Amino acid sequence: MYSWINEESGFNSVDQTRIFYRYWQPKITRTEGEQRALIFLHRGHEHSGRIKELVEQFGCQRDWAFAWDARGHGYSPGERGDAPSFEILVQDFNAFILHIQETYQIAPENMLIVANSVGAVIAATWLHDYAPRVRGVIMAAAAFKIKLYVPFAKAGLRFATCFRPDLFVTSYIRSSMLTHSRKQADNYDQDPLIAKTISARVLLGLADTAKRIVLSATAIDVPILMLVADKDYVVEQTPQLQFFERLSSQLKRYVVIKDCFHAIFYEQQVRQAIDASRQFIDDCFARVPVQVGHYAGADTLSASAQEYQALRRGKLGNFFSRGFYDIQRFMLGFMGPLSDGMKIGLEHGFDSGASLDYVYRNQAKGKLLLGKSIDRGYLDAIGWRGIRQRKVHMQQLLSTLIDQHSKDRPLRIVDIAAGSGRYVLETIKRFQGRNIEVTLRDFLPENLENAKQLATDLQLNTPIEYQCRDAFSPDSYVTPEEQYDIVIISGLYELFSENALIIKSLQGIQKQLRVGGHVIYTGQPWHPQLLMIAKTLKNHKGSPWIMRPRPQIEMDSLVAGIGCRKIQTQIGIAGIFTVSVARFDGVVEVPVANG
Repeated sequence: MYSWINEESGFNSVDQTRIFYRYWQPKITRTEGEQRALIFLHRGHEHSGRIKELVEQFGCQRDWAFAWDARGHGYSPGERGDAPSFEILVQDFNAFILHIQETYQIAPENMLIVANSVGAVIAATWLHDYAPRVRGVIMAAAAFKIKLYVPFAKAGLRFATCFRPDLFVTSYIRSSMLTHSRKQADNYDQDPLIAKTISARVLLGLADTAKRIVLSATAIDVPILMLVADKDYVVEQTPQLQFFERLSSQLKRYVVIKDCFHAIFYEQQVRQAIDASRQFIDDCFARVPVQVGHYAGADTLSASAQEYQALRRGKLGNFFSRGFYDIQRFMLGFMGPLSDGMKIGLEHGFDSGASLDYVYRNQAKGKLLLGKSIDRGYLDAIGWRGIRQRKVHMQQLLSTLIDQHSKDRPLRIVDIAAGSGRYVLETIKRFQGRNIEVTLRDFLPENLENAKQLATDLQLNTPIEYQCRDAFSPDSYVTPEEQYDIVIISGLYELFSENALIIKSLQGIQKQLRVGGHVIYTGQPWHPQLLMIAKTLKNHKGSPWIMRPRPQIEMDSLVAGIGCRKIQTQIGIAGIFTVSVARFDGVVEVPVANG
């Protein structure tokens, strides 16, 4: 007799694609405490119909269970094995979690994720980029690096997609390579919903994202159980171990399953995997989640703080890399002035408002044809492309909040470190018929002058107040002022390692934010060029531009510390920059965060 009622449903993802999922509602729910749920992510090629026996094997009879058909799989739409990108699969999963939270009233901290193979990479990316406060994650045979066997296969696929963007690859995997169980192999072979192809676009996106997440795994501190097959013909074991060793999780376990093929939960013998999973689930829910106040000290105690200190002391890199960056720095000083963008960076700092405004304009200029060519390469650097996408995300989220605001009362917006205010002013240009009041603040008078000129050029009729204020000074947040509906913090906190400064600024913001108002804030959870930037570029103070990427969970927790609950995050190119929205509910409490 089954302990669950099995139902089917669907949800609309970020692009309104309707994704299919199944759920198992317990016939007898918990009488004590809040409702809990296991969320299952299937392997590549598969679908949620194969999760049913897993729900029964896990045996959490009083807990809900959910499993989707990923886009391009099972009953979900899309060409089989395809998606617009690997990133959208992660966005789909985030939308799935939000749907479960809102529809079934199950809080994220009462969810535990069980993810297999490609599903495990989706889960790991989601943990890193969106920083959900889930109870824990079980990763089985995580596909951080797929065994392609053919030499230079990935390079060949990249070259081929230049000519055939919609190229598909047929899986070389046979059911006998997945499991020792003849029954499970037959089920796999006979299942009409299992697709044996995958698009090269998704496969390459998976590989690139997995590499990034393994390198930046220190940003993840959610409890993790890794189940690793010792005879896996599909994925490499080494990246799984590297990911595990870099995790900052206080509770993490690495269990190698002996004589086991890739399909760990569908093997001849599954007892070791199931027993380890059950014990992990019990241990996760027995632990008291870490409070958000824990992250206030992350600027000195975390892995990102250790890396930052190593950068400051010149301990990162080797003799050859340091020599290479010395040459780059020399060439920047020698050839850089030919490029208008590099010249601005050399004069004002590469993190200055003047530099960012030039990057936003994205119009290559320079002396002679060579200077313009150098400038184009400079503007196309991954970091600057990410900055421009951050601007787009900022404007999208700001526009959405303006649209949602009641037209019956004025909307008050303040940007506490506006620079030239380009992203705010360009957005307001589209809402000139609305009753909006804008306040732009900046530490440098010349930035405010540039903002005034831009407002004039845009022919804005919106009332704009310009205030020369320090975003980190308590004097900048005068309490008698009328409160704001939207507070914008863009590109500011990323420039400072110390959390005490951030907390002081946020406490000032809280005083000026009305109940029900929103904070839009940016983050930089990681950067692939930290060493190069530290060795070659100067900041606005004339010092080496040394950054401490602040993990998303840390940034979100600092904002939560003033009673603002995050409701949305947009992820930029390669996950370098994020833009988030949090709502101030008027009560400063201590939310929970996983550790």
